[in-house]
Amino acid sequence: MPPALPAAAAAPRRGLAGVGRVLLWNGGSVWIGRDTGQMQPHSHHGIQITLASALPVRIRAAAEDRWYETLAAIVMPDRPHLFDGCGHPVATVFVEPETLAGRALLARYGQRDVSLLDDHGLAQRAAALHAVFEAKGTDQALVAAAQQAVEHLASIPAAYDAVDPRITAVLERVRERSEAPLTLAQAASLAHLSPSRFRHLFVAQTGISFRAYLLWARVGLAMARGLTDASWTDAAQLAGFADSAHLSRTCRRMFGVAPTMLVPEGREGSGRQQNRPAAVPLPRHSGRIRQA
Repeated sequence: MPPALPAAAAAPRRGLAGVGRVLLWNGGSVWIGRDTGQMQPHSHHGIQITLASALPVRIRAAAEDRWYETLAAIVMPDRPHLFDGCGHPVATVFVEPETLAGRALLARYGQRDVSLLDDHGLAQRAAALHAVFEAKGTDQALVAAAQQAVEHLASIPAAYDAVDPRITAVLERVRERSEAPLTLAQAASLAHLSPSRFRHLFVAQTGISFRAYLLWARVGLAMARGLTDASWTDAAQLAGFADSAHLSRTCRRMFGVAPTMLVPEGREGSGRQQNRPAAVPLPRHSGRIRQA
């Protein structure tokens, strides 16, 4: 981690985690917006790449006792950390560690929970990503800009899996149909393995259990549904959660925020935002892009 001065403590922020857009692709996602607030301690399956626009944000590993100010940082999967956007525009890109890009990022940055990034090329790509957002660019343009930042850091295409083909088949099934229940036995059958062998291989290839991966995928699905045309209760049930409270607890644990703290761009002044964000397009892209 490059040297950085400890940041001064900030006053508690209002109950809003950000105003913006969230887009998913197979193996990753980008969360980008303004007015980004402070997140409580959390951890998640995805590798996190944080890209501020022009003003620094604060970040630290949960095991450390001081904050660092930075314009860019990377957090390894399942490592507890804290983040404060300080009310500034921020893009957060998540990369699943079982992708080619994820494996490359693990090899390069896996020695630390959180690493600060000082890379001119990355700064250029972060600026391009924020420029697309500020210009209200298309979903495809935002995804492409986010993937270009990932590919710059990893030197590998952003979305292709690097795991055993049998596990890849299951991952693709889960990503494309997160709403459809998939038991361990069904997943094992899809991989042509016994349940016990599949369970062991899945952990070895992805770093987490099959059950934990399903939860990660379902949170993404629930956020997509809740930020389009479903109530949070309906979104939670469609994604396999018992209720909206279960979704909220899981989202807080993984991302440090409750779903209702994320507001779609353009609706931040709406009276509905306190209960449920209004519609925003949230497609799942294939991630099969051409290498630049």
